Amino acid sequence: MRGTEREAILAEIRDIVRKSASRDEKLRDICELLRKRVDHYDWVGFYLVEGDETLVLGPFSGEPTVHVRIKFGEGICGQAAALKKPFLVQDVSRENNYLSCSPLVKSELVVPIFKGEVLVGELDIDSHKLAPFNDEDLKFLQDVCKIVSDALF
Repeated sequence: MRGTEREAILAEIRDIVRKSASRDEKLRDICELLRKRVDHYDWVGFYLVEGDETLVLGPFSGEPTVHVRIKFGEGICGQAAALKKPFLVQDVSRENNYLSCSPLVKSELVVPIFKGEVLVGELDIDSHKLAPFNDEDLKFLQDVCKIVSDALF
């Protein structure tokens, strides 16, 4: 993704969080924007922290998933939550702890969302391509999570 495209998408996300709508509507709009604008983002969703050790599926864009509640430590999302760090998996078939949402998913990138030091959620991206993610994706999605955290949590 070119720098100008990245900045344009971030500007659109800032516009989304400024509009008068519910938090869930804003999160859904962000998911849809990311999925439409980035070719290798085939499923985009937010998981929100509930209690001390559970992620609950929030707004998303893409095919429905059966994984609506994930314990910390389970799957890629749960590992990212337990370790409180991004998780990048270029080939999910090589992961022992992967929770399959669809046989089409080949790779996944999960970025935690913090409010201060507290984990409040995650942004989960699935791709139907092998190894499509790079450092630019990670940095871009960390910027998205920062905007979301500052405005919505």
